[in-house]
Amino acid sequence: MSHIEDSCTAIHVCWQLAQSGVSPEDIPEKIGVHRATVYRWLTGIRLYGITEFIRRYRRAKTGHRHRTTNPILKSHVYTIRESKRRCCGEKIQYFLRKEYQEKVSVSTIYRILGERYQLRSKWKKNVKRGSVLVGTKPREVLQIDSVDFGHVFAFTAIDTYTKEPAVVLKGRLDSTAGAEALKEQLSFFGSVASIQRDGGKEFEGQWEQVAKAHVPLVRTARPYKKNEQAFIERFNGILRKECLGYGPYHPRDIPRLQQQLNAFLKYYLYERPHLSLNMQTPHAFAMSHLI
Repeated sequence: MSHIEDSCTAIHVCWQLAQSGVSPEDIPEKIGVHRATVYRWLTGIRLYGITEFIRRYRRAKTGHRHRTTNPILKSHVYTIRESKRRCCGEKIQYFLRKEYQEKVSVSTIYRILGERYQLRSKWKKNVKRGSVLVGTKPREVLQIDSVDFGHVFAFTAIDTYTKEPAVVLKGRLDSTAGAEALKEQLSFFGSVASIQRDGGKEFEGQWEQVAKAHVPLVRTARPYKKNEQAFIERFNGILRKECLGYGPYHPRDIPRLQQQLNAFLKYYLYERPHLSLNMQTPHAFAMSHLI
């Protein structure tokens, strides 16, 4: 407690010096504290008064301050987290404001989530990023890939500008299945300026024939450079996490999986806000560009 009382005495002296006209720049040297501390003390004293500021200072230093959160707010956060496919804090903030008219900081949301869930660390290594072919308008660039679910394969595509996806399930992974999937994807996207794919065998042969017949430019991403396919890789991760998991599935599961997938794509396009689209949905963003 002696340290706290010494600090309270220093606060009194700090205030007396300030009232006597001593510059805040000169006070730190006279009382032996950091300049930032002096400014913080003076700001608090002017806000609360010297007596109330000292009382608050003592209370802050004599015990742990427990944060309390409205249990109703917690319930809303957990409900959105589960009903919106384990979405991130920024999206929970969006839905809280939209559905419950509650304004909550993202840090508070993550603190609430941390009480129930094991959240992944945000730390990542600082790695160099390779060049990525990115669209500057709708339908300028599609990134295309495939996802292995055992004996079922998802052919995925995404518009890198609007973030609209198209997914087709097939029971085999070859260029014939790839060509069939591409035709369905192009019927969704319409006219496309360019496609970027990886070097998989499913994007050779018949697939390549269909692609070159309908798309002016087809580019193959460099081997082992997944960052060149960052948009579709990101979507593939969401597809696993929020919809299909990791399987393995059998071709006979495709009708059931297709229903599940259709519901997810409808949600993704019309309800799920996207951070890079300023919290718009892909459909709303695309409509704003008069596709």
